[in-house]
Amino acid sequence: MGTKTVIEMHNIVKKFYIGQPNELQILNEISLTVKEGEFVAIVGQSGSGKSTLMNIIGALDKPTSGEYLLEGLNISQAKDGELSKIRNEKIGFVFQTFNLIPRTSALKNVELPMLYAGVPRGERTRRAKELLKMVGMEERMHHQPNELSGGQKQRVAIARAMANNPSIILADEPTGALDSATGRLVMDLFHTLHREQGKTIVLITHSPELASETQRIVTISDGRIIKEENKEEQKEAPQTNQKGKQAVETAEKKVG
Repeated sequence: MGTKTVIEMHNIVKKFYIGQPNELQILNEISLTVKEGEFVAIVGQSGSGKSTLMNIIGALDKPTSGEYLLEGLNISQAKDGELSKIRNEKIGFVFQTFNLIPRTSALKNVELPMLYAGVPRGERTRRAKELLKMVGMEERMHHQPNELSGGQKQRVAIARAMANNPSIILADEPTGALDSATGRLVMDLFHTLHREQGKTIVLITHSPELASETQRIVTISDGRIIKEENKEEQKEAPQTNQKGKQAVETAEKKVG
């Protein structure tokens, strides 16, 4: 794990309907740092503020107050054009609902972020094929999302998240819509990206079992961080732990 800090948040507050009688404060002074190459889980119940936090980490939304630095760049003050460039090149998003473009092949879906980044066509196709191979989807590269199973869609989504070689992968409930065996496959992919490519991964989940596979667990409740557990000493990748694996599968059966 590097010592470089990629995510640095100080006293992040997020309010909606500001100045109105129904003003809502979703995030209450959240301070969080994530180092390069860390695998962190953000855990919380529905309504705890974790999705709002993810939107701010992913530069999809700005905090009401507080400071957020992404690789040293102050996101709170960045212009919209800068933000879309950051989202496209520095962050790879993986959503519970896959968010693939319909009626477009897996290959073209993976190429899309590179198209926006101005990568030449030949290079885009070459890299997209390489990424689909990495996630075990090279056989299905010409299939459209409606011809793929949930797990296959999620693998294509992970390949797409990696398209511009982002420094951070943000995964929001990535196994939420999958059965346990498929969820296991997706989690193993994240472990591989983390272990072999040193990717910084932030996993948003409500499953304590999935969170237990990561190096650090940040628990959020009512818009505050209420607990942080650093599990760095447990270096062993969790899929070697049969008991843990069964726990994850049981949890995912409940979720799925």
